[in-house]
Amino acid sequence: MTLEELRKRIDELDQQLVAALNERAKAAIHVGHLKAATSLPVYEPAREKLVLQNVRSHNSGPLPDVELTHIYERIIDVMRALQRNELASERNAQAAAHAPGTDTGAQAPETGNKQ
Repeated sequence: MTLEELRKRIDELDQQLVAALNERAKAAIHVGHLKAATSLPVYEPAREKLVLQNVRSHNSGPLPDVELTHIYERIIDVMRALQRNELASERNAQAAAHAPGTDTGAQAPETGNKQ
């Protein structure tokens, strides 16, 4: 392949990665909602360890396991932050909806995250 063809292939793969990462983010946000509804913590080290083991077990190279692990640790960090931000936004919206003088006639849905 030529340099131009290889770069085009990399661009196509990058587009696929972006789509897959966004699908993963959507799933992570849904997981965050379920965690909140069942009072589970956002950070679950045992689950993260399983994710990393699963990723490494499917790695056929040439990317070394240690480098793949670094990439996935960052992905997991970002997904955890998405969960926290999404849940915080929902709590803020609920608080605003229930604040005195802000009755709009509609109530925010319960997330199950009670303190």
